[in-house]
Amino acid sequence: MAGCTDAQTVGEGADSVSARARAIHDAVLTIDSHDDISFDFATDAVDPLDAPRQVNLQKMLAGGLDAGFFIVYVGQTERTPDNYIQAQADAMIKFNAIHRMAEEMYPDVIELAYTADDVERIQASGKLVAAIGIENGYVIGRDISLLERYHGLGARYVTLAHNGHNDIADSAQPRANLGDVPAEHDGISQFGEQVIEEMNRLGIMVDISHISSAAALDAIRLSRAPVIASHSNARAVTDHVRNLDDETLLALRDNGGVVQVTAFTLYVTESTPAQREASGALLAEFGIEEFWDWSSLTADRQEQLAARLEEIGYADVGDFIDHVVYTVNLIGIDHVGLSSDFDGGGGILGWFDAAETANVTLELVRRGYSQEDIGKLWGGNLLRVWREVERIAAESPPRDAG
Repeated sequence: MAGCTDAQTVGEGADSVSARARAIHDAVLTIDSHDDISFDFATDAVDPLDAPRQVNLQKMLAGGLDAGFFIVYVGQTERTPDNYIQAQADAMIKFNAIHRMAEEMYPDVIELAYTADDVERIQASGKLVAAIGIENGYVIGRDISLLERYHGLGARYVTLAHNGHNDIADSAQPRANLGDVPAEHDGISQFGEQVIEEMNRLGIMVDISHISSAAALDAIRLSRAPVIASHSNARAVTDHVRNLDDETLLALRDNGGVVQVTAFTLYVTESTPAQREASGALLAEFGIEEFWDWSSLTADRQEQLAARLEEIGYADVGDFIDHVVYTVNLIGIDHVGLSSDFDGGGGILGWFDAAETANVTLELVRRGYSQEDIGKLWGGNLLRVWREVERIAAESPPRDAG
């Protein structure tokens, strides 16, 4: 793990640093902007309270994670009329699951937030907070009116595209099996321009994660409201196509937006062929498909796996915070946040599930961040953007005006 650079912690005992970090963690509002769910979420098969997932309600409570954006994700398929209909049906399965969790199964534990003020009100009441994000604008197909329907269901951000181009934007990762060319729209399509305008009108945050650099710059230019990158890192630190280059980060800053640095190991560090081979062997040895499946292991096996992953140099909380430090230094403390991408590929040593959330705050304290700054990183900046998006929506004319 990366070393301590905090002048305050020099000469301060580890127990004292940990106690100070815990007090800060308990005091600030913590929001994870990207937590995936399965299609059987909030059913007998996957109980949100205690299912073996990286994020469940018990783990949120144990780790002091106050709020999470639960994600309506539908993967890209061939753009046909039947597939548009299927994508919309799949989206509704996940919308319904999130509502079922908050309104029918555990209303005394978690509540759905529709506004930034709701987040603070719910957290102050002692409940956990659920918010909703859509990952992949494919779920509207070519029907822009669906944005208003999804907004009514609670969607407060939309990732414009995912892996593979759609009708809105070019993806950072085109898919040859879908016939994708490197750039279909050279950024945002004409239809995508209309989508962004409608998102601004409704009060839905525009999310530039997963889209191409050209599309991200287009989206930032087109949006009247600040944009977010719900789960993206700094390309200057780790050269992965899913990470944001400095030009995009600086444009996001000038737009007033926020990048939610994410604990997805492939975006946090670059692995060597030897590390990839060793990782594959560990997966086979522990009988899991991916390392984020570690929630299915016993506590002893989790501890053993973590030790083995550390031996091969798997990404850890220090590596993750390296991206935070770089990005804060480049674009300022007011434009950076935190996300996990749990249950969708996220997970690093020290933050493999929501129960370990306080470890992130501990590392931020070790790096010298104040309580005020940690509050901004953990949720304050995202809420600021959310409120500005709400303000611009409130001042927007009706869609058919003019």
